[in-house]
Amino acid sequence: MTEGVARAAESDGGHGRAEIRAYLGTYTSWAGGGTGLGLGAYDPATGRLRVTGVVPDVPNPSFVIDAGRWVYAANEKSDGEVTALAVGPDGVPKVLGSRSTGGADPCHLALHRGFLLSANYSSGSVAVHPVLPDGGLGERTDLVVHKGAGPDPDRQEGPHAHQVLADPTGEFVLAVDLGTDSVHSYRLSGEGKLTPATTARVHAGAGPRHLAFHPSGKHAYIANELDSTIVVAGYDRGVLTPGQKVSTLPAGAPTAPRNYPAEIVVSSDGRFAYLSNRGHDSVAVFAVERGGAALRLVEATPVGGKFPRHITLDASGRFLLAANQNSDNITTFEVDRTTGKLRLTSTTAAPIPVCVALKR
Repeated sequence: MTEGVARAAESDGGHGRAEIRAYLGTYTSWAGGGTGLGLGAYDPATGRLRVTGVVPDVPNPSFVIDAGRWVYAANEKSDGEVTALAVGPDGVPKVLGSRSTGGADPCHLALHRGFLLSANYSSGSVAVHPVLPDGGLGERTDLVVHKGAGPDPDRQEGPHAHQVLADPTGEFVLAVDLGTDSVHSYRLSGEGKLTPATTARVHAGAGPRHLAFHPSGKHAYIANELDSTIVVAGYDRGVLTPGQKVSTLPAGAPTAPRNYPAEIVVSSDGRFAYLSNRGHDSVAVFAVERGGAALRLVEATPVGGKFPRHITLDASGRFLLAANQNSDNITTFEVDRTTGKLRLTSTTAAPIPVCVALKR
């Protein structure tokens, strides 16, 4: 990609209004996939997304974090790595370097207290790297490996860490493990070491994939990939207490093809939650009730593509974007702030999109 293309993405794109950067995750090792970290320009006034280029030499960037001056990508491959990029004054991200995660197929990242944490799916582990002053990554300071299995012989033969995130207080780090039906809580030291705190178990065979907190910090919603449910959990100082279980599908939904929930996000006002259904190919809309302690399915909106993986709400909460892995498109929905319902407004072609990160 030329620097001129990148500069255009950082200006108004010729549309007369300001756009912000977007980063598009993909699989470079798959037929028809991207050739590196995708670049885009997002119009927060309309929700429209344009693909503007690519940063080559970033293999399988399946999850991306925008950190302002820097960008971090998980390189989902058997010899897992994380890549750091610096965004120059011209808006062109340049690779600073990569570090081994010490595991296989890292698929999620979190920045916390000066460290980058990564979840290694296939090896069921969580790695920690310090962030250097120039935005690059130092040598790994820790690697914790989960243990256990679940009842699904194909997907739960061992641990599979699928997400890592800090809690709203910043005191604890949580790691969601699909293979062991569990969520681990850790404390992260100033030296980059993870110390186990507690472990919460959801029902057997659930396959927890992702977790999102209610803005109050008192409740969390655990999206389960293997049985199309969300578990509502109470939360207090690292301790999750599983409660209500709700289906991610409407009554009477077909059982084939099998459905695999992926991402879950919560609106900033805490009134609605959204979840991507892969297979049913919808975004489930939930009303948040009882101060965050309960969810109620409002509708499952057709996603306008196939196999929606990552979804995200933009900073304003006016638009939701869905990366549809198996139809090579990203769809944008306008959010009704009163009802939570979604209305499809635009579609953008992109090669095997699995993540959309918007500049915050």
